[in-house]
Amino acid sequence: MTDDGYNAADNSAKSYALAIETMRDKLNSFRREEIGNCTLYLGDCRELLPLLPAVDFIFTDPPYGHNNNNGDLIHNWEKALGRPLDCGSNPRPIANDGAQETAELIEWFFAQLPRLLRPGSCCCCCCGGGGGPDPQFARWSLEIDKHLDFKQMVVWDKGPMGMGWHYRRSYETVLVAQRKGAACKWHTESDSIENIIRPGYLGIRKIIPQAVDHPTPKPPELARHFIRLHTREGETVLDPFMGGGSTGVAAVKEGRKFVGVELDPRWFELSAKRIREAYAQPDMFIEPQQPKAEQLSLLGAAE
Repeated sequence: MTDDGYNAADNSAKSYALAIETMRDKLNSFRREEIGNCTLYLGDCRELLPLLPAVDFIFTDPPYGHNNNNGDLIHNWEKALGRPLDCGSNPRPIANDGAQETAELIEWFFAQLPRLLRPGSCCCCCCGGGGGPDPQFARWSLEIDKHLDFKQMVVWDKGPMGMGWHYRRSYETVLVAQRKGAACKWHTESDSIENIIRPGYLGIRKIIPQAVDHPTPKPPELARHFIRLHTREGETVLDPFMGGGSTGVAAVKEGRKFVGVELDPRWFELSAKRIREAYAQPDMFIEPQQPKAEQLSLLGAAE
């Protein structure tokens, strides 16, 4: 305390308390659904992520910047082949899926990862496969490596041939990067985990979206594979681009806590529905946790 009565420590504590209260008020301004051990937020992750505490693991599937299902080949596939139109022919554009929008979004998101991940944690980010004219997998790998330690690019072989004309799209990738300073947790003694996920492995199969589905769904089994490798039961999984909720379903089935963020109200509602259904049909091998009423600690945001 100075001669004029100013107490620096007391002032600092009050400022910190005010900042936490402000963050809590802002977080509470977003629509939130609490389902068991899952917390879902409706809103832009660029507004929400700075308000959230660090987590144990991130599995996510951001927009690829391809304008999927909005006048692209996916949208016009049946027409191009002279086939009857089905649900894939109805445009269902994904938010922020333009090339420039996605580039800016991904650059911002990857920069948040060091704060969002606890020590020993990692991010598994879905990404497109090879192919030009934009080598997305290479750009994203280099970008994430600026902020984390790049660990592996896992190839998900989706099975039968996919879209395209030359070198048709039959795989996607999952970029794995760990927080700098420590190797990420690895919860298996197996020495046979490959960097290729082959068709049908652990029940992982591509999904042909129906009219009510998100246009680019991932099977919950894909997220479950990585959740098992990098987390323990009761730890928290974050998906900032929740889409149709497959990561949340995977977290429920594996007995993990889950935080999901989704911008589009349609997919937010779909995610909530599927997560409720996952709790109603628990995995027979997982002992369900008792839901906790406590709110996410904002103090973790300072970690």
